Amino acid sequence: MASPMRSLLTDPARYLQSFRLFLANSTEHQSMREFMERQLPAVVASVGNGKSTINILSVGGGAGEIDLLILSKVQARYPGVAINNDVVEPSADQISKYKERVAGTSNLENVKFTWHEETAYEYESRMNAEKKPKKWDFIHMIQMLYYVKDVPATIRYFHSLLEGQAKLLIILVSETSGWETLWKKFGSSLPLDDLCSYVSSANIKRILDSAGMKYQLHELPSHMDITSCFIEGNKDGELLLDFLTETYEFSKTAPSELKRQVMEELQKPGCSKKRDGKVLFNNNLSVIVIDP
Repeated sequence: MASPMRSLLTDPARYLQSFRLFLANSTEHQSMREFMERQLPAVVASVGNGKSTINILSVGGGAGEIDLLILSKVQARYPGVAINNDVVEPSADQISKYKERVAGTSNLENVKFTWHEETAYEYESRMNAEKKPKKWDFIHMIQMLYYVKDVPATIRYFHSLLEGQAKLLIILVSETSGWETLWKKFGSSLPLDDLCSYVSSANIKRILDSAGMKYQLHELPSHMDITSCFIEGNKDGELLLDFLTETYEFSKTAPSELKRQVMEELQKPGCSKKRDGKVLFNNNLSVIVIDP
């Protein structure tokens, strides 16, 4: 009998619900914020040199939390310089949250926002059709490379849009994270399709090395509280399990043996550590800064 398991991305509403719960239960954004505060100023230190306008492209900008932090660092480095901030984001719901956030944020007078409700691939196709590739001073792709069909081609394309002193910043899960352990072991049993693929910093380093690109790597420690996953019938736990496995209603649709193995693996040191009665999943991130 064919497995009734299907990709979580086939239900965008449940995906967003589980993603927001993941953010609430993890130190993901806290870890990114620390990086933006401490390390980003050095990364953007020369992207706008001699420019009257700085062009920034956010690929998969989501609801804009991290985007606005990035903008504040560019503004601090180049006070008063005009900034064009283009956002490529396929979720209308996320774009509307992003717009609300911009409306409620001060000091954005010199920033012009343009939102494109499309995927990275749709953006690339549209630009190729228009035959006038726009160049950018800073491009960032944060936690989005899982959702593109061809990771090397996507990186090559956006890298080709960099100005001479620009940077391409990628954030995704680290090869030291629990995601690597979980997906290496169970990826082939989960309903991954062309909507989502498992990539970590290990894959990206291989792609960049083989393309001869220069880059710097930063590791960000992060964890997610998955204690609720082990409480039978807990709604939050079920949503987090969906997010971890990228499977819609995993606890209801997964074969019992697969579910047992996943639940067991999630508690092992390769995935998590136990602290103060909580199970903390290793959500370590890698930031990769690529030179033009």
